[in-house]
Amino acid sequence: MGNRKKIAAEARKAALKTQYFAKLKGCPSSPRKMRYVVDLIRGMEVNRALGVLRFSKKAAAADLEKLLRSAIANWEAKNERKAEAGELYITRVFVDEGVTLKRMRPAPQGRGYRIRKRSNHVTLFVDAKSNDVKE
Repeated sequence: MGNRKKIAAEARKAALKTQYFAKLKGCPSSPRKMRYVVDLIRGMEVNRALGVLRFSKKAAAADLEKLLRSAIANWEAKNERKAEAGELYITRVFVDEGVTLKRMRPAPQGRGYRIRKRSNHVTLFVDAKSNDVKE
């Protein structure tokens, strides 16, 4: 069974080498708040998405804007050229739940209320529309 898992893991790694993505791990906001912002830009052209994120009032938009710029830079590094206007699109983006820090807050009559400080992981894929054959 170990050999099959190793072969499958190598196949996944090989598939990721042909894709252009960036990951943000351990972002200190709840996944629910981040998903509101992610839903705004899903499927958009990257320059338009950068504009939406720049003028969004949500705090998570600043982290997502930085992540999108990183994904664009990864695409440019792998293709060894600058991206033209209107060429790149956000193909996939998803938010996963990260580590939850558990804290206690003093409460009346000697009790303690639990505080959960949530975090999230965001993965963002970009690609040129001409390269995106599967959709």
